[in-house]
Amino acid sequence: MSKLPFAKKNYQLMIAGLIVLTVGFIVMTLDKEPHGFGFLGITLGPMIVLSGFIVEIFAILHRPSDR
Repeated sequence: MSKLPFAKKNYQLMIAGLIVLTVGFIVMTLDKEPHGFGFLGITLGPMIVLSGFIVEIFAILHRPSDR
């Protein structure tokens, strides 16, 4: 019996969520408008970051069927 609190699938989803979060923050830094007020800094980047948090929440709440 494994003593880890999550299954392998949960950890894979958490890593994927961290990658999505990182990509979202990088996209926000690519905005060339002053103070990040362009499309990348105001719209696209935050949407990617929000989706990364959704993936993280799903990874924590997901209960794999192989347990």
